[in-house]
Amino acid sequence: MKRWLPSPWLSLGLFGGWLLLTRSFGIGQVLLGLGVAVAMPLLMRPLRPTPGPLRRLDVLARLIARVGLHVLTSALQVGVGVVRARRHPPRGVFVVLPLELRDPHALAALAMITTVIPGTVWSELAPDSSALLLHVFDLDDEAAFIAKFSADYVHPLKEIFE
Repeated sequence: MKRWLPSPWLSLGLFGGWLLLTRSFGIGQVLLGLGVAVAMPLLMRPLRPTPGPLRRLDVLARLIARVGLHVLTSALQVGVGVVRARRHPPRGVFVVLPLELRDPHALAALAMITTVIPGTVWSELAPDSSALLLHVFDLDDEAAFIAKFSADYVHPLKEIFE
């Protein structure tokens, strides 16, 4: 089964997406959708990275919940900051965050988390992955931000992947 469908969930998503985009359940579209759903994962198999080691699923679940909560609260904070920008301009700052992560899957997850949370932008990763340059929309205390960011995201990712 894995030989013909290396990624069954991806195949199912491609097939469903094909049918939604074509808005047709005709035999031709169903066959084309099945062809795409089988062929694309097979053709893209050499490009897929090796799966990462997930060690602590309980920590992963808590991290996902924390990121969801931070997305909502950060969106509100950025919205308030934009509305009050005339009276109190935001203090945008570049922050150098020392990193303990070396696993590429953990770094990729941290990049996605940083991208999703409003008010933070992943700017640069040091060539040796020892530091991360982030831009923060509005920041009062850089040391407190680094400690909180590390405790909220870096340490759980290290626990999950390393």
